[in-house]
Amino acid sequence: MQTQKYAVNQHLIETLLTWVKSGEIAIPEIQRPFVWDSTKVRDLMDSLYQGYPIGYVIAWRNPNVRLKDGTLSEGKKILIDGQQRVTALTAAILGQQVINKDYKKVRIVISFHPIDQRFEVFNTAIQRDTAWIQDISPIITGEERVSKVVKTYCDNNPNATQEQIEDALENLKSLVKKQVGLIELEAELDIETVTEIFIRINSKGVVLSQADFAMSKIASNEIYGGNLLRKCIDYFCHLAVAPEFYSHITEVDKEFCNTEYLNKISWLKNENDDLYDPDYNDLLRVAFTSEFNRGKISDLVSLLSGRNFEKKIFEEEIAEQSYAKLKQGVLNFINETHFKRFVMIIKSAGFIDASLISSQSAVNFAYILYLKLRSEKVNDAEIETAVRKWLVLSFLTGRYSGSAETVYDKDIKDITEKGIKVVLQETEAANLSDGFWNVGLVQQLNTSSSNSPVFNVYLAALSKLNHKGFLSKDISVKDLIQHKGDIHHLFPKDYLKKNGLTKSHYNQVANYVYMQTEINVKVGNRAPNDYFAILKEQCNGGDLRFGGINDIATLNANLQDNDIPESIMDMTIENYTDFLEQRRKLISLKLRSYYEAL
Repeated sequence: MQTQKYAVNQHLIETLLTWVKSGEIAIPEIQRPFVWDSTKVRDLMDSLYQGYPIGYVIAWRNPNVRLKDGTLSEGKKILIDGQQRVTALTAAILGQQVINKDYKKVRIVISFHPIDQRFEVFNTAIQRDTAWIQDISPIITGEERVSKVVKTYCDNNPNATQEQIEDALENLKSLVKKQVGLIELEAELDIETVTEIFIRINSKGVVLSQADFAMSKIASNEIYGGNLLRKCIDYFCHLAVAPEFYSHITEVDKEFCNTEYLNKISWLKNENDDLYDPDYNDLLRVAFTSEFNRGKISDLVSLLSGRNFEKKIFEEEIAEQSYAKLKQGVLNFINETHFKRFVMIIKSAGFIDASLISSQSAVNFAYILYLKLRSEKVNDAEIETAVRKWLVLSFLTGRYSGSAETVYDKDIKDITEKGIKVVLQETEAANLSDGFWNVGLVQQLNTSSSNSPVFNVYLAALSKLNHKGFLSKDISVKDLIQHKGDIHHLFPKDYLKKNGLTKSHYNQVANYVYMQTEINVKVGNRAPNDYFAILKEQCNGGDLRFGGINDIATLNANLQDNDIPESIMDMTIENYTDFLEQRRKLISLKLRSYYEAL
């Protein structure tokens, strides 16, 4: 018989708010910025006043933890759904400030019209209108006596009757006597079950990741500094995208400014590189896996709760150690030297632009590998080679495209046990055989997607090798990528369309090439044998019509750099299929030599 996994109870709103104030329910300050529009707070107050239900909130109780003296500490409830509603209640009723989307602390003031019995967000018009009570909070909390407010209101509004206003304000004050449903999940539940319950209960179909639960867990623990660690993670990720956000932090969060974290992330205020802009999920996974040698975030949640996996109990000492280790993992991640050297390694493999990154999970594990090898004091040159190869291997084979977390877990444990040299050799033997390079990779290149991971690696290879763009004498593929140049067709698209080919055929990646736009315009819709005839004249002293190449040797070298068979010079529509097959094989050969030289 299945045991009940959660309890459902109705509680008075004042009880819920008391729990929030006492910390019995943990709503981390930056679990997420308050994203509700102020009008939604108004509507929530109106729903309560009218007696409408406002839905359930879901809390997951932290397990009871055995303290060092042998006693048990009862775990707090962590709010995992309903934060916006509860935050709205604390803002409107308790008058507490909220953190808006710009991470600024603001007050949301809700006004009340006792005659019309309606609510509105406070504004300058209301401020001038005596028919409105500007702020409902002091009345509901009892800071202002209803009788006094009624007298003042009636003095300023002669048409109002004392009984009418008194009834409206008593109804307003009784908002906190309305009930809200609380679904409390059992502490013993594993994170997978909690996730499943959340999805089934949440009518909006919102999906929380395991990282969301972990971040809630981190932020709710003030004893071991989880609340500040959570801020550090959030602030770092926000700064990585918007460096100007630094001034907001220094202006509005003095508590954080007095911690060691601000100095650790301050370098981002002058950083505009967007090659690797991690979100909190990325940062948390890298910090956890590199420091704990585990890949499953559910293990982190258990460890932060103090779980002793062997004894199957929860101990304070394990929780304390886990927070300390996680903090170190975060500090390693955000370290300016580590981060910049890692990004430099990615770029040294040819991935010079974020558009070439096809898997954030692959980049995350490459950073995990970098941090782990650094901690083991592996030689810098060996680290660079290992990280480059692992990253490219992951892109080419789609290593982390499925159940990334499971593969993370296996990879980090294998690397910890055997060392990176052995694991890399074994992985290459299993995944990069002759069959992969000669057959599998060639088949992967039979695609029309310009976002194909394999094609992106190919562009990275051309960038690393500093090869010139098609028919360019001086402009490299690297230049074209960095300056947002365009990908064009070797067999012009219009030419193929006029010959009856469909989009999936003329947009084959084996037909793609980086070419200067002005050259592409002049090529127009000519067949290859047509525009190459003009190029041959150009190389024999004729006018420069397509770029600056003016000799056959340079033209042939350019074709070789771009892995284009020389036979293209005589090709027409009849040769298109054969051309694609030839170029796929040439690209695969280029990728193999590129990988082996990393």
